[in-house]
Amino acid sequence: MPQSSFSLDLLTAMITPAVLISACGTLIFSTSTRLARVVDRVRELTTAMDNLYAGAEGDFLEERRAEVERQLSMHARRGRLIQWSLTSYYVSLGLFVGSAVAIGLVAFVQVAVWLPSTLGVLGTLALFYASVQLINETRLAVRSVNAEMAFALRLRDLHVARHRDGER
Repeated sequence: MPQSSFSLDLLTAMITPAVLISACGTLIFSTSTRLARVVDRVRELTTAMDNLYAGAEGDFLEERRAEVERQLSMHARRGRLIQWSLTSYYVSLGLFVGSAVAIGLVAFVQVAVWLPSTLGVLGTLALFYASVQLINETRLAVRSVNAEMAFALRLRDLHVARHRDGER
């Protein structure tokens, strides 16, 4: 019976890293999706910029060019934050896997008994850092959307003013 108790204790100890590994996988997937959305938006803005600088005709071209450049700058910052988050999530994932492996090794070899806990704590810190970076990215995304809406309303006001001045 002691052998089955040992096996059960070992499997129980390995559950926490397994749950955290699963959580990291989910966070990596959702963060990768965020990065893909930023990449898609940058491609749209690059096309818009090409059109605006390639002799495009239309209203308020300078304002539009400035807005596209502002948005590209904002998305570059967002991309860096997401990249740091993804890197931290992958580091965290590796540390949690290492923790699970170390739990198994320590159970049989009884050396470096501090290693599983240390790896788990480091993994948790990396997870926390990644989450903080995503909070910053989310705040930046909201600021970007708000600025884009404000620009759209400003364009509307410019059109209304031009139309009003044209009626006089």
